[in-house]
Amino acid sequence: MLKSLKTSLAISLLIASAGPAFSEGLGLGRTATIDEVSAWDIDVRPDGMGLPEGSGTVIEGEEVFAERCAACHGDFGEGVDRWPVLSGGQGSLTDERPVKTIGSYWPYLSTVYDYINRAMPFGESQSLTPDEIYGITAYLLYMNDVVTDEEFELSKANFTSIRLPNEDNFFFDPRPDTPIFKATDPCMSDCKPEVTITSRARVLDVTPDEDDGGAGSID
Repeated sequence: MLKSLKTSLAISLLIASAGPAFSEGLGLGRTATIDEVSAWDIDVRPDGMGLPEGSGTVIEGEEVFAERCAACHGDFGEGVDRWPVLSGGQGSLTDERPVKTIGSYWPYLSTVYDYINRAMPFGESQSLTPDEIYGITAYLLYMNDVVTDEEFELSKANFTSIRLPNEDNFFFDPRPDTPIFKATDPCMSDCKPEVTITSRARVLDVTPDEDDGGAGSID
């Protein structure tokens, strides 16, 4: 304890002797410029903050999607090979293998715009203009029956009026108020009298067979 107090006192004296120079930082790097901050500050929130000016229609978005997105996601968002499916899946979330798409699972339209803007097309991220992204987003809404008019135009002005079907199933995490997470004394050893296999890994089937003593085998 005494050694720790001496160390803390020495550090305090060092900081005090350094004066204003220490408080200004370590003398490394420089303050980011406004343009540099703007280049990184591209996220879009569910309330619309961060959206740029611009607009795009379903038809315009279809053209851009066919040129820049369909090679991986298919002309109608059905997915090519193992690339993500972007449409359909409504009502499948309770199935054994749910199809999680913009129309079936995603809660906020801002996530759609933000992801396209930040990461798409694959290998050419941030190469799309705001108008192109608005158009692609509008086309995805159309493919998922969120909008039904081919002439629908999505823009910063009407963006927050669009609600995705699964939004109400997302809510703030209530922890630590949830009973299972309330403070308890954790069990660290001999917590269960025995361990039994209650289910097997689906598809891969990597759970060892019972007849090999649970040790598993490599063929």
